[in-house]
Amino acid sequence: MKEKQGHLIRKVQPGSIAEEMEIEAKDRLLAINGEAVEDIFDYQYLMQDEYVEVLIQKASGEEWLLQIEKDEEADLGVEFENGLMDEYRSCTNKCIFCFIDQMPKGMRSTLYFKDDDSRLSFLQGNYVTLTNMSDRDVERIIRYRLSPINISFQTTNPELRCRMLHNRFAGKALEKVRAFFEAGIEMNGQIVLCRGINDGKELERTLSDLSGYLPYLRSVSVVPVGLTRYREGLYPLEPFTKEDAVQVIALIRAWQRKLYPQWGVHFVHASDEWYLLAEQELPEEESYDGYLQLENGVGMLRLLLTEFEDSMDRLKKDGAMQRWKGRKRTVSTVTGQISYPYIRRMAQRMEQAFPGLCVRVWPVRNDFFGEYITVTGLLTGQDIVAQLAGKNLGEELLLPQNLLRSGEQVLLDDYTVEDLQKALQVPVNIVKSSGYDFTESILGNRTTDIEM
Repeated sequence: MKEKQGHLIRKVQPGSIAEEMEIEAKDRLLAINGEAVEDIFDYQYLMQDEYVEVLIQKASGEEWLLQIEKDEEADLGVEFENGLMDEYRSCTNKCIFCFIDQMPKGMRSTLYFKDDDSRLSFLQGNYVTLTNMSDRDVERIIRYRLSPINISFQTTNPELRCRMLHNRFAGKALEKVRAFFEAGIEMNGQIVLCRGINDGKELERTLSDLSGYLPYLRSVSVVPVGLTRYREGLYPLEPFTKEDAVQVIALIRAWQRKLYPQWGVHFVHASDEWYLLAEQELPEEESYDGYLQLENGVGMLRLLLTEFEDSMDRLKKDGAMQRWKGRKRTVSTVTGQISYPYIRRMAQRMEQAFPGLCVRVWPVRNDFFGEYITVTGLLTGQDIVAQLAGKNLGEELLLPQNLLRSGEQVLLDDYTVEDLQKALQVPVNIVKSSGYDFTESILGNRTTDIEM
């Protein structure tokens, strides 16, 4: 924090404490309870009390000391010019598996920013390596009881971690995990698995070490490294094979069987890609311990299928099939190649339940990033246009929400939804990552709106 300048307020929410206290946009927050506010950590912690004294500097330069009584943990209701109330911290590592290093040139600048900011772990669920975290950061997390913190482990072998992250302090950074554990701070973990490097015996060692942090380390996901075609000059990494995936799943299941009787959780989870690569059925819902790592692709397909089945049951009970009779509708959707069999299976179920409904599922090949990138979330607008141009897409094209930049109508390569509509000459609508939204979007209306 720049103590003399404070934190610029960009917006005041209607009906908020700030509005009531006549705080305005362009005012600055200087202190809370006499303490300087360094960043969002300090702000959220200091605002938890039921009585606070807030020092505001008005745009005119006048300073107001506001005495506020409020509900516990209620905040002022303001948005700051910088969401972290501080500069974003970039990553100092040179990880051999870094996806950003595998990005082509010429994309928007924000895609090349490597964050390793512990504050984003709490605010947005990002995973951090701990190498960019100071001892003071650790002390504040423990003091403020911030949790869970999401940690990107890769390995607990200090020497190997230094090599994988290309940072001589990466092994020592793991000592912070012990501090969090002893303070009772909840954590989640991630392991980006690289073939022949941190798999096999090294993965066995890592899972053994990490299981010692139960119950505060609540879950660990194992995800395969993503390899694009832009790896010239980078560390030589190989894609995993079907046989590799089978072995990874077997190792994870062995640890689940070992840990579940004592802890009541499965603890370590394979991301969906492993099961698809191994051509094995997904685990049942109970195996995911409440879906703690959806953003890592752990259980996303199982949750989607579970919601889809529930939605189909509701449609049947509500009489939607009967109301549908006589209707005809053709609609298209896109998916990454690896999840195509499941999305197609869902589409076929709907076609059987709703005669006259035609659902075209288009598996889009990722020419932009290369053949080894097969997940839906990394598809680009240009690949969608190139592979769907001239196809009979029906009444509309349904686009999964995870293709879009958060809160915007823009894909990874800066194609917009409007660009797709113009190029493909079909309305494009967005489908949330939910089995319920899938069925509603396929039918063209919410079930309560289906009328004859």
